[in-house]
Amino acid sequence: MEAQMNDIFFDRTDRILDELSQMTSWTPISIQDVDEIPKGDMPGDVIRIEPGHIKKAQLIFPKMIELVIPVIKENPFKRAVISICGGSGVGKSETASLLSYYLNQTGLGTYTLSGDNYCNRIPKYNDAERLRIYRYNGIIGLIINGQYSAEVRGKLKELQEEGKDADPGLIKELPWLSFYQEAGRRGLKNYLGTSNEINFSELNSIIARFKSGEPQIYLRRMGREETELWYDPVDFSDKNILIIEWTHGNNQNLQGIDIPILLSSTPQETLEHRRARKRDKGVDSPFTTTVLDLEQELLISQAKYAKLIVSKGGEFLSYREYIRVMLQEWVAEA
Repeated sequence: MEAQMNDIFFDRTDRILDELSQMTSWTPISIQDVDEIPKGDMPGDVIRIEPGHIKKAQLIFPKMIELVIPVIKENPFKRAVISICGGSGVGKSETASLLSYYLNQTGLGTYTLSGDNYCNRIPKYNDAERLRIYRYNGIIGLIINGQYSAEVRGKLKELQEEGKDADPGLIKELPWLSFYQEAGRRGLKNYLGTSNEINFSELNSIIARFKSGEPQIYLRRMGREETELWYDPVDFSDKNILIIEWTHGNNQNLQGIDIPILLSSTPQETLEHRRARKRDKGVDSPFTTTVLDLEQELLISQAKYAKLIVSKGGEFLSYREYIRVMLQEWVAEA
């Protein structure tokens, strides 16, 4: 019975791929009900589909189809993995949901997975660990550079209590703060997007098992409280494509991604988006800005691996164009 079901699945997939291969143009399917759109599996995550997200998804879809057809054909289980990555708040969840919707309409079964479920700590503890690492390394930097004293210690405590210790605007007044902030950034850089922060091995195992044809996989769910961690069995027997929406979807610690798609944005754009969504407590803090800057550096360093790069305005960028835009934005914001 299982073999018969597999044959039906394979035959249906081959037929759909043949039809898509012969498609000369694609007309986007109008969305009658937003509730019809598949959502990612991050507990409590709220997506808001806006015209900009639709524009990006409709730009990406035809090119993505071209890229994914040969991948599915070559996989013995007719499966492929796509990642939608980019800075926090750039619209990964919304774009991934739309792409999943469009793919499902073609007949290709799709599931959208949120990589945020695979952090080692729930959000509030991960934020606390980031801050701890920054401050610990900052103090060590002061000591190594001979800048630490009782006076500095007292002033630094005041800045930390006020959430201003990561503010570069205070360096002119407090020159020793440059040593603290530089060392803090280095320490934080060695944590963000690494296995110290993220359980890449578990996610890599899921990707490998999906591509090996497993019909059911238990997937992790992580909320915002200590008790909100559990696993749900997910039926993949009729799924061709796993879409992973995640900031780190192009990270080289993540293995098995066939088509990484990068949504471009600057740290300032990301911050403004988070403000609009009121996504985080302390979203305007200097420390949050530091995290977003380092996150952006990581995304830029990995951009060369992306198969597609899409600008904030909804246009394709080559890698060279992307780097040029990032440099221009940094100069403008400096």
